[in-house]
Amino acid sequence: MAERESSSPLLLNKEMDQPSVFLPDALIREARRQKGLADAPTPDVCVLDPDGDILRRLISAGEARRCGDWPCYHSDLYAFQLHGREVGMVACAVGAPFAVLVAEQLFALGCELLISITSAGQIAETWPPPYFVLIERAMRDEGTSHHYLAPSIFVAADADLIAATSDALKAAGVGFHVGATWTTDAPFRETRRAIEAARAQGVLAVEMEAAALYALAKRCRRHVVCLAYVTNAMGQSGIDFEKGADGGAADALRVLDAVIAKWRTSKVRPPR
Repeated sequence: MAERESSSPLLLNKEMDQPSVFLPDALIREARRQKGLADAPTPDVCVLDPDGDILRRLISAGEARRCGDWPCYHSDLYAFQLHGREVGMVACAVGAPFAVLVAEQLFALGCELLISITSAGQIAETWPPPYFVLIERAMRDEGTSHHYLAPSIFVAADADLIAATSDALKAAGVGFHVGATWTTDAPFRETRRAIEAARAQGVLAVEMEAAALYALAKRCRRHVVCLAYVTNAMGQSGIDFEKGADGGAADALRVLDAVIAKWRTSKVRPPR
């Protein structure tokens, strides 16, 4: 019988101070070469829409166009207008690895602010869903963040960006809560013990991307803000996963409007 390893490979040979051999620029270069794409930048603000509800609403209203020169093998970039300026959006990049794969390429192509709005399951039974959580820190129960930062229980968002986002949402009259989430790679392995442990850590909700996106932001000094739209109690009630009209897209667009307007009028300093 093979000798058991004393530690998971996830925590071995990461060398956080060493640069990566494979960079997003190389993937972008080869995608452009193979597909004959023009050298086109992304909008300065981009959105990850893991559920796809926001983009479906924009497409159905004729308000989003597909960006044909987006050099990513695994997704499509769309653009839509907010206050006369383009915003980019990639839908259905679900989970930490996929979200960071897309985020790295967005930043390499000129994105300056990335906003993620994902649905989430309720952990703290404090308010009835649906409601928004502005994620100020995320529990790292996924694999991707451990390739960007040394081990820790949580990774925190940039404090200045969270403060600016909070101010923007308050000024717009958007109801929300600020707090922690639990990022997992395995939504169908959310056991009672794991849920209780997360609740004991002050976690409000569980989602699949924030910890990895915040680790990327911290490691690479990028601006990322993640919001969770708490829509369900993980299927434990008779009626669950309800997001409101248009799958919650109208509420999400209101959030985006407030956050992006604040960003473009008073950009916060580069993340620490």
